[in-house]
Amino acid sequence: MSPAQTRIDALPEVFPVFPLTGALLLPGGQLPLNIFEPRYLALTEDALSNGRMFAMIQPDRAKPALNHGPSLFRVGCLGRLTSFAETDDGRFLITLTGIVRFDLVEEVEMQRGYRRVHGNFRRFAADLGPHQLDGFDRPGLLDSLRHYFAHRSFDANWKAIGALDDEALITNLAMVCPFEPMEKQALLEAPTLADRAQALRALLRIDAHDQQNDEDGSTPGRLPS
Repeated sequence: MSPAQTRIDALPEVFPVFPLTGALLLPGGQLPLNIFEPRYLALTEDALSNGRMFAMIQPDRAKPALNHGPSLFRVGCLGRLTSFAETDDGRFLITLTGIVRFDLVEEVEMQRGYRRVHGNFRRFAADLGPHQLDGFDRPGLLDSLRHYFAHRSFDANWKAIGALDDEALITNLAMVCPFEPMEKQALLEAPTLADRAQALRALLRIDAHDQQNDEDGSTPGRLPS
C-alpha cells in the first residue's frame, strides 16, 4: 500500500520506534536496515505480525538522556515493512518504506525492550496526498549535486539519477547523502516537498563550498541549527 492509499484514521496511534542517529526515512522513501540487536529483532517480529509498521526517529543528543535511552527529536516518520529476509546468522534484512511523518506526543511503556510512542499525524496529512512542486529547479539541484559529488570524490550513476521523477529525486538524495544529523532532521521537518528541495540544494551547495574552503585553507561553516 502506497502512502497515497493510506488514510490518517487507519494509522496506529501507538507504534514502535527505532531511534537511529543519521538515519532518515521520508514519506515514499525506502530505507534498508540490517537488524541484529535483540530488541530490534523483537520489534521486527512484532511488526510483521501486527500491521508491519514502525517508525524511524533520531536521538536528540542536545537533550539530557532518559532512564531508558536517549531523548528523541519531536518529529519522526512512520514506515511500513515492505521487504524482509532472514540470514543464516539470525539477522533480519528489511526495507522500511516511509508513509507519513508524525509529531511525538509522548512515550508509552516499552515492549520486549524496544521503545514505543504515541504519535500525531495530523500536521503532516499532506504527506499522504499528491505533492506540488511548482517552480522546482531540477537543473539547479542536479548542478549542485554534481559539485557536491565532485568535491567528495563520489561516483554517480547519472543515467539512473536522471531517470528519477522529481519527487523520487528529492526524497532519495535527502535520504542517502551523508549530511549531519541536525541537517537530516531539518530535511525531515521541511514543511513541504518544495521546501525540502530548497533545503536540500542549500545543503549540497554549502557542503561543496565547505570542501572548497578546506582546500583553500579557509574556515568552513555549516547550516545554522
